[in-house]
Amino acid sequence: MTQFYEKFLEPSGLKVTQYSLLRNLELVESVSISVLAKTMRIDRTTLNRNMKPLINVGLITVNSGEDLRSRQVMLTEAGRDALLIALELWSEAQASLEEYLGKAELDSFEKSLSKLEALL
Repeated sequence: MTQFYEKFLEPSGLKVTQYSLLRNLELVESVSISVLAKTMRIDRTTLNRNMKPLINVGLITVNSGEDLRSRQVMLTEAGRDALLIALELWSEAQASLEEYLGKAELDSFEKSLSKLEALL
């Protein structure tokens, strides 16, 4: 499935993991790395590794938090623009899947994925 979505996302320059990170940041103005990692159900080391390329191209920024030990992650304006492009491509991927599988089978597949995700 990852390869399927990445093929659709290719024009945006984003990988599925990067798209997910940007989508999660879209929902909040600013969030700590710990909270973001917990929300995304990944460890902080993986999150930091996934953030580096997005920081390097200016799609996200990391600033000092309320105390010197915490850091806050934010989506930049460039990140919002990249996400808008990726959202459209993601929608195309979803439409393609629905056309191929049919709505009922896609719904069933999504329910199965949700059940598996709940195991984590």
